Amino acid sequence: MTSESKRNSDERAPLLRKTQHGDEDEARSEKYSGASFYGCVFNLTCTIVGSGIMSLPATLKLLGLIPGVVLIILVSFIIQASVELLLRFSKEGSAVSYGDVMAHAYGRIGKSVLQITIVIYSTGSLIDVLSGSTSLHGVHHTGILEGWFGEHWWTGRAFVLVAVTVIIFFPLMFFERIDSARYISLISVGLALVFLFVVVGVTVYKLVDGSIERPKWFPNVTDSTSFFKIFTAVPVIVFAYICHYNVHTIQNELGDSSQMQAVVHSSLSLCAVVYVMTGIFGFLLFGESTISDLLSNFDTDLGIPYSWLFNDIIRISYAAHVILVFPTIFLPLRLNLDGLLFPTARPLTLDKKRFVLESIGLVFISLVGAIFIPNIWVAFEFSGATLGGLLAFVFPASITLKDPHCIATTKDKIVSVSMIVLAVFANLMAIYSNLSSLLS
Repeated sequence: MTSESKRNSDERAPLLRKTQHGDEDEARSEKYSGASFYGCVFNLTCTIVGSGIMSLPATLKLLGLIPGVVLIILVSFIIQASVELLLRFSKEGSAVSYGDVMAHAYGRIGKSVLQITIVIYSTGSLIDVLSGSTSLHGVHHTGILEGWFGEHWWTGRAFVLVAVTVIIFFPLMFFERIDSARYISLISVGLALVFLFVVVGVTVYKLVDGSIERPKWFPNVTDSTSFFKIFTAVPVIVFAYICHYNVHTIQNELGDSSQMQAVVHSSLSLCAVVYVMTGIFGFLLFGESTISDLLSNFDTDLGIPYSWLFNDIIRISYAAHVILVFPTIFLPLRLNLDGLLFPTARPLTLDKKRFVLESIGLVFISLVGAIFIPNIWVAFEFSGATLGGLLAFVFPASITLKDPHCIATTKDKIVSVSMIVLAVFANLMAIYSNLSSLLS
């Protein structure tokens, strides 16, 4: 085996870090031929299209139809630019993780800061995956089981969360490779499309019926508070596109790593289309009654025949989609946590005790967080405004400006400065508005 093939073999084993057990790692990785292009597209798309999609109609309600659609599309291009910067610097420095790229630019401290950010952000994402549907003002929205069987202890939020965790999440948490989740990701993306098509169908029916109110085209700005409130939409949309922490994990398993740019482009393009359609038709369907978690709108009469049936189809398909997102978030979370806590330990997959304990601990923390943090809008605003901005814009731009391999062009540096300025300004305004709203 040549040195080049050995390096490629190692790169396809992101959970098998290079240590004194290198020969054993190599033997395990040689059995793996690499992930397919479409498998990687589905995994990256599943990483992106998580629970963040539910908040997009609410952002159009805040911004108005035209600015909202423009912002969704614009953010997709900016996200793609930041991912491409990461991939270029990764290739030049032979980095196999986001942390390696940061280490090349800012040393061990930079890598640790990034890993801490990913761990906190991904843990928040898992909480969002588990989180239910209680509005910001504490209004209870009937769940599917409650709607079918009434209010009982076994149809309540806490019991359902525990049951889903034990029955579904526990088996999924033992995946060692993200490519193992490719079929789960395919089903998850398919369920998201089912949700979207039903929403579009219901909205078109009501448009033809003439029962859809005229949408708001632009935001209503009446004072400084309403002006600053507009900026809260930016981190929410950024949150919906975050995938940077999983890009290297997927690339390392891709059979032909040169296809990663195409994987990113395909996934982001698909997500942008889904996001625009979800935002437009979700907002048209409910108008000013749109709730921050769109799924909560589907526990009332839609004003169409068989409304109860369409409500159940929409809620079940989306709930199943979000549940199946779990592996694509959990694997990079566990990988970064292990690298942060045990940077010199033997590979995680060779230490079954550590593997199991970390997995169970992360799932337990996420479950507890989901039970006690029921509203996703607040989580999206604050995590998107801080950690999301760091992962998507600030870190990639900082790496480019540091330019450890002397490959950044003038255009790259201008784009990077623009990313940092945009992220800092929009996020400060959003945090200020969020705090003002909560305190008032």
